[in-house]
Amino acid sequence: MDKKLVGIVVLVALAACSPAEKAEDPYLWLEEVEGTEALAWVLEQNDDSLGYLEALPTFQPIYERNLEIYDSDERFASPSLMGDYVYNYWKDATNKRGIWRRTTLEKYVADEADWDIVLDLDALAEDEGEDWVWKGSSCLRPEYQKCLLRLSRGGADAVVVREFDTETRSFVDDGFYIAEAKSDTSWIDEDTLFIGSDFGDGSLTDSGYPRTSRLWKRGVPLEEATEVFAGEQADVAISIYRAWDGDESYDVVHRAPTFFTAIRHLFAENGDHQKIDIPDDSSFHGLMNGQMIVELKSDWQPGDTKYVQGSLMSIDFDSFMAGGRDFDSIYVPTERSAIPRGGVAWTRDYLILNQLEDVTSKLSRYEYVDGEWIRSDIQTETLGSISLVSAAEDSNVFFFSYEGFLRPDTLYVANDGGASVEALFSLPAFFDAEGMAVQQYFATSKDGTKVPYFLICPKGFEANGDTPTLLYGYGGFQISLTPGYSATVGHAWLERGGAYVVANIRGGGEYGPRWHHAALKENRQRAYDDMAAVAEDLIERKVTSPEHLGVKGGSNGGLLTGVMLTQRPDLWGAVVVQVPLLDMKRFSHLLAGASWMDEYGNPDTDDWEYIKEYSPYQNIDADADYPKAFFTTSTRDDRVHPAHARKMVARMRELDHDLYYYENTVGGHAGASDNTQSARLQSLIYSYLWGELQ
Repeated sequence: MDKKLVGIVVLVALAACSPAEKAEDPYLWLEEVEGTEALAWVLEQNDDSLGYLEALPTFQPIYERNLEIYDSDERFASPSLMGDYVYNYWKDATNKRGIWRRTTLEKYVADEADWDIVLDLDALAEDEGEDWVWKGSSCLRPEYQKCLLRLSRGGADAVVVREFDTETRSFVDDGFYIAEAKSDTSWIDEDTLFIGSDFGDGSLTDSGYPRTSRLWKRGVPLEEATEVFAGEQADVAISIYRAWDGDESYDVVHRAPTFFTAIRHLFAENGDHQKIDIPDDSSFHGLMNGQMIVELKSDWQPGDTKYVQGSLMSIDFDSFMAGGRDFDSIYVPTERSAIPRGGVAWTRDYLILNQLEDVTSKLSRYEYVDGEWIRSDIQTETLGSISLVSAAEDSNVFFFSYEGFLRPDTLYVANDGGASVEALFSLPAFFDAEGMAVQQYFATSKDGTKVPYFLICPKGFEANGDTPTLLYGYGGFQISLTPGYSATVGHAWLERGGAYVVANIRGGGEYGPRWHHAALKENRQRAYDDMAAVAEDLIERKVTSPEHLGVKGGSNGGLLTGVMLTQRPDLWGAVVVQVPLLDMKRFSHLLAGASWMDEYGNPDTDDWEYIKEYSPYQNIDADADYPKAFFTTSTRDDRVHPAHARKMVARMRELDHDLYYYENTVGGHAGASDNTQSARLQSLIYSYLWGELQ
């Protein structure tokens, strides 16, 4: 989204505020993202905080080690399978913006990759004078020669889309080009796309995503592309995409009325789209060998059989579209198990399923034989986290990774759908884990629910209440926090004697949809009660004490830590609030906020009665004894508006609460757009924590 458009969006939002709202909120001017007065305020806040934080004795050594790790050539190249090649996007000290490169599958697996650079983003940025950040590619199968590259200015979600040829290694002259916007594209064939973008008035939803989809032929001006579907203004987004079942293609209209629901149709050029009549809140994973794969988020009884929430099911697609409803159950969850997000993939002949049991992973494969799914376990390490990295639908090869809190990532190649598994590459040990230990505990929340959390203890740990301890959480959007190796946490925190804790609070997906649904909308407070319960359990076990306990989270996790600051300041010695939501009265009017009302509720209705009870910006207490918190955000974050952090800080400063603030002027929702910026941001955070918690 360009600066002019951002400004227009913000001014429209501000104009919509009533005089009463403007009087009630004196900091609305900070919502003008790049307003002169707002940016002057940002620079003043940055100067006040950075002078102190960067002078801390821990800052420089943590920064230097961060940069060394982030730029390290010892990292393995994460693979993306496309045809005969393995593609990888790589950043290091020489390639700060990154290079897109490829090698053959055989050479990659043999650790003999002779990487062929397809695109050098640093060179492109220099040649074009643009602050380009890589946001991915979409390539036309089966040759994967023609690609749509997504390039962001400064890391924003809005991207410029440009057609690229992987054989000539150049952008296509007079090829497909889409100006900066939150666009959605899908290849139909070499000369045709489905395209959703900003076409002017009425083409975007209230959330700022495409409301219409067009069919765009090569050589036709974009504005003349034929509209083939339109959703409603209040929808989150609509798109049309081409999917594949082997060599057979099918096109799906995907209309998302809310963040967690979608209405799907089989696209027909004559407009007679046929509804795929599965529950709106289910996940449509597509077709495999004629079988439609569906994952349920709620119980469903389409016929004589009731299928339970969290199940993965299949049915012959043609039979289903003709009215059949006799599904086969592939996977049925237990009280302690679930399918995490990204847990379903398939190769040519096998469906691959990643499962969580008490927040640790196991991997299985399923083969459809004579009308029945045959399950086989895939041999992996246990008590850690597995991620499905890349799968090839035209072969039975796939890649997955395994990691633990103290176990560096290892990449595996699985052949024949996982019948044989080979470890390819492992990260080096970026910190010394000798003497450290991982334990899992369960805290009891306010309503009696048992909430799991992982405690990673440093070498020489004693339960005497004196250990500086950092608690991390998220608790939203069905995102699961599983065991993961973090070199930054390891060297900047654990190796220096701190304990690290990951809380699996409700709102996440650790136990499937039920765990997520338990903290939606009017039940949001449960997530915050869970987080407080974990903190209290740590204190009761004498792992730490309030003066030595810090909490950290970003985005929805920034809302979490903002609530922890305002609701339970007695629990913390330090609070890190990153790219946060904080003004929950205004969130639905700022950038992509309208798309999250299915998670939080609509503050412009009676939902405000429960939202206002926890919204941090509205619950700042002039008389509270808050720990000295650290707020971070990014000017270029076009997902969660930087005004959330800005306004919170301004209000707290007005009430004489001491704090730190840092706003990166680039970086998007990640808060940083290259390794140097990431190294600096993380060094600021961990130096702050050591300064407050020792």
